[in-house]
Amino acid sequence: MTQSVESLFESAIERYKAGEEPKALIPVFKDLCDRTPKSSASWTCLAWLYLLENQPNNALKAAKTAVKLNPQDPQARVNLASAMLESGQTGVRQHIEIVQQIMVLDTEIRQEIIDNIQDGLTRKPDWKSLIRIQKWLLGN
Repeated sequence: MTQSVESLFESAIERYKAGEEPKALIPVFKDLCDRTPKSSASWTCLAWLYLLENQPNNALKAAKTAVKLNPQDPQARVNLASAMLESGQTGVRQHIEIVQQIMVLDTEIRQEIIDNIQDGLTRKPDWKSLIRIQKWLLGN
C-alpha cells in the first residue's frame, strides 16, 4: 500500500506540474492525507492547493497540520503564513523568520522557495498574501 500511496503522490505532483487545475487535485491530496495522515508533504501540497483556490480556512487547517508534522519545512510555513494572512490571523512573523533562517542556511531550499513563489504567482498573479511574503523573504 505504501508504494501505491507514493506513486499516487508522485503522479499528483506531475499532474500539478503539467498544469492541471488545483480544484481537480484537491480531492487527490485529501485522499492522500486521509491515507497517510502523518505525511507533511501531502498536507503541505493540500494547503497550497486550497490557497490557489481561495479557501484560506481549509488551507489554514492543512498548513497547521503540515507544520505540526514537520516544523522545519519552510514551504509548510510559507503556506501557513499565507493562510494566516488571508484568514486574518496574527502571529505570521514567527513563521516568516523561521523560513528566512532556513533559507540563509540552505541555498537549495532558498531556490526551492523562490521557485514555488514564482509558480504560485504565475498561477495566481493577484495573490496578495504571497506577494507580501515574497517581499518579506526576498525583498522584492
